[in-house]
Amino acid sequence: MEYSHSDAELIKQPIGYWSWAAYKAIVSRTRGALAELALTQPQWWVLAQLARAAEPKTRDDVSRVLRDYLDTGEDALDAEIDAAVECGWVSEAAGGRLDLTPVGRALFDKAAALQGDLWAERHAGVSDEEYLTTLKVLQRFIHNTGGQAWHH
Repeated sequence: MEYSHSDAELIKQPIGYWSWAAYKAIVSRTRGALAELALTQPQWWVLAQLARAAEPKTRDDVSRVLRDYLDTGEDALDAEIDAAVECGWVSEAAGGRLDLTPVGRALFDKAAALQGDLWAERHAGVSDEEYLTTLKVLQRFIHNTGGQAWHH
């Protein structure tokens, strides 16, 4: 790969710009690929929360975890859960308990395979060590600037 600048020039580049550019590229690619399955990224998050849950989750459980993902917000996430129910991917029982339907499970499996392909695409030529270092550096930047990531 050819980099945009020499190492001496890259060291002076603004992290804000490059982290934004990476975010924009990754999220756009992910959302475009999911759209080919007629699925939004927040709907994917909902399906994944339900598919990977050790025990049943309520609408509130799912919303509490996901509402801050990429600044989605609680209202928007509720609309995405409603859309997943309307599409027949998720059923909602009394008390707000959510379950994947067989159609939702099949869509989750297809989208999970796609996400695996996207992961491999993004990580091409990036070692686990480089990836780990990148995440630790980004988390340090977040900490150093008084920010908080969703998992804090």
